Amino acid sequence: MQMVFHVGVHGTDGDRLLKTLLKNRAPLRKAGTEVVLPKRHQGIFDEALKSLNGGTATPDMEQIMLDAILENDDPSRVVMSTPTFMGAPGRAVGQGGLYPQIGTRAAALAQLFPSAQTEFFVALRNPATLLTEVLPQFGGNGYDDLMQGCHPLQLRWREAIQRLVRAVQGRRLVLWCHEDVPLIWPEVLRLVAGLPQDVPLSGGLSYMQDLLGELGLARLRDAMAGHDQMSVAQRREIWGDMITRHALPGTLDQDVDLPGWTQDMVDKVTQNYRADVAEIAVLPGVEFILP
Repeated sequence: MQMVFHVGVHGTDGDRLLKTLLKNRAPLRKAGTEVVLPKRHQGIFDEALKSLNGGTATPDMEQIMLDAILENDDPSRVVMSTPTFMGAPGRAVGQGGLYPQIGTRAAALAQLFPSAQTEFFVALRNPATLLTEVLPQFGGNGYDDLMQGCHPLQLRWREAIQRLVRAVQGRRLVLWCHEDVPLIWPEVLRLVAGLPQDVPLSGGLSYMQDLLGELGLARLRDAMAGHDQMSVAQRREIWGDMITRHALPGTLDQDVDLPGWTQDMVDKVTQNYRADVAEIAVLPGVEFILP
């Protein structure tokens, strides 16, 4: 059995992956894939993780958890998606930088089902816009409390993903950039779901609809109608061209309004992010979905 953990991160998905997969329950079920709602696994996993305290679940414990979370008999692939796998939004930053606990949390999740093939799916995001999304969700005492003394230039994905790679110990790890999602969304869906290209999957245009609106989406459908059996590269070229020419005003921009951040700081953090992504994409043990 394959146990798939889509762990967010915070501010990158908004439950869209989960909702899209749930709309495709019929073809997924036929392919042996079950999507588990967070409300079915959260309490059970929290209790199990607390009980194990870093240890490994026994076969009996595994079976009890599977009986509790699964609706179907013996699926071959089980998909779970929630950023709370990485903790509350406040866990996005620690004194050492981004997601200091990402490795230990992933390792603990893997120990819940030691007999399964465990896979992890993670979206990265520019720390400047990530914090912009996380801060309003943070239950603490504002920006300074969230940052815990961490300087913005310490917000590096490179170190966080290196910790994650070490922690998953050779298990499958698939990463992508949230900024690229409109172009790579169909591939993200299929990789998480374990569906081949020839199986129909609805919802692949949802991000494009956000960017283009109904009129732009109609133009996109017309542009795609004249192409049979498009390759991934051909599809992305068409989609990229449509975004360049027809994206709705304001949909490609996000304001960064964080205490003490200047435009120069935003630029430096963004440069670090791009440098980190270039290194992470070629790390051994990482599958990176590039646009």
